[in-house]
Amino acid sequence: MRADMELQVVASLLRRGRSLDQLSTGLTLLGILFGLAQLLMATVTPICLILSLWMIILGLLQKYWALRVAFDADLFALLAGNKDRTPDLDLALQTLGLQSAKRAGRPWTERRRGALKLLRKQAYLLAAQVLLTLAVILASPWLPFAG
Repeated sequence: MRADMELQVVASLLRRGRSLDQLSTGLTLLGILFGLAQLLMATVTPICLILSLWMIILGLLQKYWALRVAFDADLFALLAGNKDRTPDLDLALQTLGLQSAKRAGRPWTERRRGALKLLRKQAYLLAAQVLLTLAVILASPWLPFAG
């Protein structure tokens, strides 16, 4: 029963990746707007354009990890009540080409560690995106006129 609860907790943690993804989506859209604003201005600031492009790239990478984290959250929640179906999960993942045969039969502690590592990657990409957003704001040519 303890292991089932651990899987439920991991699934709950992985579902927090959705909040990270939503914030990242907003920052990605902000990066697109900043980039378009740079292109529409009379003078293009190359550094702002480059930073905006990196905001978008990081947002897309984060989106990939968010999809992986959400998939794992669903799998952990599904199998939390019935870990006896782990061989069925491994077979299904292999059939779909999502897992190699040599990774089948891994213990749940290793799977849990890997899933949480994906969540950390997602969070790191979001943190980098936030830092880039601040850099774009500070490098923007209209900032001196704000005060």
